[in-house]
Amino acid sequence: MEKINRSFLGVGWGFPPTFRREWYGIEMLVEEDDVLSSIGIILSTITGERVMLPTFGANLQPYIFDTMNISNIALIEKIVREALVFHEPRIIVEEINTTPDQAKGLLQIDISYTIIVTNTRYNYVFPFYINEATNIVI
Repeated sequence: MEKINRSFLGVGWGFPPTFRREWYGIEMLVEEDDVLSSIGIILSTITGERVMLPTFGANLQPYIFDTMNISNIALIEKIVREALVFHEPRIIVEEINTTPDQAKGLLQIDISYTIIVTNTRYNYVFPFYINEATNIVI
């Protein structure tokens, strides 16, 4: 069986950056782990937050205290899809499913995607807290 060359997926810093005393360097993410980290960074970044990339991110912050009705959920799904399509060229977004949990103030965003060239399907779950700006569960 032929091994697939995944070097195109790249190498990047982990987030938050972790420095390792053992090899006097920074911990790096490679291949699929780098893609997974990139998705989390895109969804956690407010549009305009990065000075040199003003369009980078998925501007989800304005929806933190909004009610989770059908129209807001559809808009959040659209924002997530467009941000990933625009900022993560290594993947194809297959499906986005959301599950609101009003009691916890949480909108679970489940993203199914395929990494281009390897045709390997993955799933990423992004917890978007709608009641608070923290991830504290009471």
